[in-house]
Amino acid sequence: MTTTAHLPGTTPDTRGSGFAPLLREIKAAGLLERRTAAYAISIGVNVALTALTWIAIAAVGSSWWVLLLALPLGILTTRAAFFGHDAGHQQITNSRRLHDWIGMLHGNFVLGMSYAWWNDKHNRHHANPNHTDKDPDVGEGILVWTQQQAEGRKGLEGWLSRNQARIFFPLLTLEGFNLKVSSIRFLLQRRRTEQVEIGLMVAHLVCYFTALFVLLSPAQALVFALLHHMIFGLHLGSVFAPGHKGMEMPGEDSDWGHLEKQVLTSRNINGGLATDWMMGGLNYQIEHHLFPSMPRANLRFAQPIVQQYCEKVGLPYLSTGLIHSYRMGLRHLHEVGRELREEKAFTH
Repeated sequence: MTTTAHLPGTTPDTRGSGFAPLLREIKAAGLLERRTAAYAISIGVNVALTALTWIAIAAVGSSWWVLLLALPLGILTTRAAFFGHDAGHQQITNSRRLHDWIGMLHGNFVLGMSYAWWNDKHNRHHANPNHTDKDPDVGEGILVWTQQQAEGRKGLEGWLSRNQARIFFPLLTLEGFNLKVSSIRFLLQRRRTEQVEIGLMVAHLVCYFTALFVLLSPAQALVFALLHHMIFGLHLGSVFAPGHKGMEMPGEDSDWGHLEKQVLTSRNINGGLATDWMMGGLNYQIEHHLFPSMPRANLRFAQPIVQQYCEKVGLPYLSTGLIHSYRMGLRHLHEVGRELREEKAFTH
């Protein structure tokens, strides 16, 4: 989608007044109340399944069949990321300190990525979704999200931008490594104030690689770590990408309030309970962005309330299938690189 200041047929929500009635309805339904016990059970189940997976790895031992276990471990690792994400949004308990520990244990110790780095990045995304100057998820990088970002790209950067739609999913397999590298850079810049996080990340690396190299041959350990991180990156990226890519991108002159800003830049993914589980409930991206502190398990109950309210006030509300959502995002990436492809064709 192109950058836009305001959509025809919508009413600016500049003072947040359009959001207040919806907020009252959601509160009245009890959907913002904590579900601490349910979270404790879910986290316990994920820890138990992760432990069983490691026991299975030990049982299989030094055999190449052990690589099959990288798949369940990658899925369970992604679920650990969901819990770290929820801790950052203060969804689990009423204690900020406990949230920080839950986030650091899941992020730094289990995943080997910085909870503080993730929070900083993710909160800026929530404050201004799809805003190229304020949302780090659509800032200029390996991928570009607007033709302005793509303009003038040459060499390797130009090739990436021309072909970014084709290589999007292969690039996601590198996301697990990128999270670690970005976290380390972030923490080293703030090492005086993030010693606990650094310590937990070091503990993660020591425990993870010690377990692999004790249980497997060196070659198997390295291949397993590579495959595990590729599955994790692909799974995590596939969950977060369809929620915003290819949706509206507000400009500096937009007068959108909270309701418009979050609904118009987000889309939901249909698919039933299986999709809900694999995407951790974050397929209800519109509801999550409107109410980031809402427990993830409540998002599906909030969905019909939000959709009905958007229809009432005349605000476009997009809910589509998973495949179609990926097509929309890839189509947007392909369109962004169009001028570079045309320039390349012209020079030849």
